[in-house]
Amino acid sequence: MKLIRYGNIGAEKPGVLIDGKRFDTSGFTKDYNEEFFAEGGLQKLEDYVKNNQLQEVASDERWGSPVARPSKILCIGLNYRAHAEETGAAIPAEPVIFMKSSTSLAGPYDDVIIPKGSEKTDWEVELAVVIGKYASYVEEKDAMDYVAGYVLHNDVSERAFQLERGGTWDKGKGCNTFAPLGPFMASKDEIKDPHNLRLWLKLNGKTVQDSSTADFIFDIPHMISYVSQFMALLPGDVISTGTPQGVGMGMRPNPIYLKAGDEMELGIDGLGSSKQKAVAYTKS
Repeated sequence: MKLIRYGNIGAEKPGVLIDGKRFDTSGFTKDYNEEFFAEGGLQKLEDYVKNNQLQEVASDERWGSPVARPSKILCIGLNYRAHAEETGAAIPAEPVIFMKSSTSLAGPYDDVIIPKGSEKTDWEVELAVVIGKYASYVEEKDAMDYVAGYVLHNDVSERAFQLERGGTWDKGKGCNTFAPLGPFMASKDEIKDPHNLRLWLKLNGKTVQDSSTADFIFDIPHMISYVSQFMALLPGDVISTGTPQGVGMGMRPNPIYLKAGDEMELGIDGLGSSKQKAVAYTKS
């Protein structure tokens, strides 16, 4: 199954992607939210799709995040060896956890807003995991049972806010539009080996990130188990698994950061591609 959501911001409807076409499933469920995943919605949805004639979504409808606003967007920092090396950071002994605000969630083709006062907004292509059921103190051997699916994520980051303003990383990670997800969430069965996926990002048509999840420091079962020792994971929560080398902050000799008009295109094997344009902040 490939889950999509479509429509105006704040009024998205659920759907599925079949053979490159989007179809509405709002007759089955109100949204792809905590309740949907907690009640076994994926299996029930599969049966619904097989047994019902679905209405195709108009091609001009906006693509939304494929999951509704989760209770948590958790991220694992410095989880690729080459990325840790390019930033000059030590290889972490344990996963580095930070959060993005739920209000940072955006659609896969929405504009990314460079925050007010920002001079160091950066890109990060990442594989994100969607949690399928309540998870607390999960053992590593059981961790994959808690995965509903996978989704492409751009962990947009403001480096000065993140690293130069004191305190935690969170304030450089959770700005509005800083978590574009999608275009779709692939159910777990669609991705045979999440630890061997190519992921890439282009800036204005030039490839800047091109790597594989095979470079993970901590694998997905370890990440899920580890995070669940410190907080309960709810159905629909998102864990983003880190970014490979090639971020703007790591460019040598001079770092490169996003400016208004720049365009990011990114993708992961089996999870499609997305595109976001960077725009300057304006008071709404």
